[in-house]
Amino acid sequence: MRFGAPVFAPAFWAVFGGAVRGVFADVFVVAINWQYRLMTRTGNKNDRSRSPQALVAMRVRLGQSPGKLEKGRPGQGLTDKMNTATIDFEADLAATAKRVDSALAGLLAETAMPEGRLADAMRHAALGGGKRLRPYLVLASAELFAVPEAAAMPVACALELLHCYSLVHDDLPAMDDDDLRRGQPTVHRAYDEATAILAGDALLTLAFEAITTPGPHADPASAATLVHTLARAAGAAGMAEGQMQDLAAEGRFSADGRPLTLSEREILGLQALKTGALFRFSAEAGAILGKANPEDQVRLVRYGTALGRAFQIADDLLDEEASPEELGKATAKDRAKGKATLPAIIGIGAARTKLAEAVSQARETLVPFGDRAGRLRAAADFAASRRS
Repeated sequence: MRFGAPVFAPAFWAVFGGAVRGVFADVFVVAINWQYRLMTRTGNKNDRSRSPQALVAMRVRLGQSPGKLEKGRPGQGLTDKMNTATIDFEADLAATAKRVDSALAGLLAETAMPEGRLADAMRHAALGGGKRLRPYLVLASAELFAVPEAAAMPVACALELLHCYSLVHDDLPAMDDDDLRRGQPTVHRAYDEATAILAGDALLTLAFEAITTPGPHADPASAATLVHTLARAAGAAGMAEGQMQDLAAEGRFSADGRPLTLSEREILGLQALKTGALFRFSAEAGAILGKANPEDQVRLVRYGTALGRAFQIADDLLDEEASPEELGKATAKDRAKGKATLPAIIGIGAARTKLAEAVSQARETLVPFGDRAGRLRAAADFAASRRS
């Protein structure tokens, strides 16, 4: 019997068809991705049909990972390259965190403030670990504009001090009532509620002192802009208002005490204030320090906005799926409290798609910066893949 094409072709396709389809899809996505990159360089930026967001959606429809977009090469995108790229990023993040920790320790040193219970509680809150992602973003965004790390470090520390204050207050019984933070007792558990309130207040004010302290790299004009921008991000136009909306969504102020039913848009708006405002500042701070042109400053604001959204969606997914040991804090509490989160409203699968879209948007804003934005691009990837 002759083994001809009619017999061979079906057998070949049955064995290798999946691989062939996968290669075809990869080549197709690579071609479109490069076309999009060329399109953005030649000025045709209005056609969004072949943008990275559209490619993410295409990958989902093809049943593939939403990644594989970086530089148009298969296997180097959002989630598929995490096995290698995240290791490098995490090493960079850890090394940066050590330098930030050293600077924070200096600001909280015995010679910098009166010794006593308040100072001890402040150190417990600020020096007890943490990824230091927000100060990392300040330093990485400043690096885009050739700002020395020594000049950006006070701002990076200021943001982390303010972030730590927000955690201390957020953990209080009147707020989220958490007993564990970064793997250790929360400040009100290690000390007491009154001490925790005052420690948070002191960390908040120390943040603005750090930005405005005179030094060899100090620039009064930039410092004034940074103080104003950070105050807006942290206060009634930003994080504090987001926290109030979060409490309201739990039903704290409802007559019947029932959680509110929020739409996807309302949840994203709440999270853009509660979490996103400080991420926006972390990216914009580098542009302020580097006296960037308005176009680049807008790009970094958009990057920080998208990254903050990705970080919060990932945080909500981790609360659903991770263990307390992995996160260093209690898990599965958001749904129990009726908190407004995307996984609770649209489901875990749809939330993962939104996460991929947010990361893609963050990466897209960095295209004009080229390879100089590698650290910020890696930070966006990390937001999607982190496990703590």
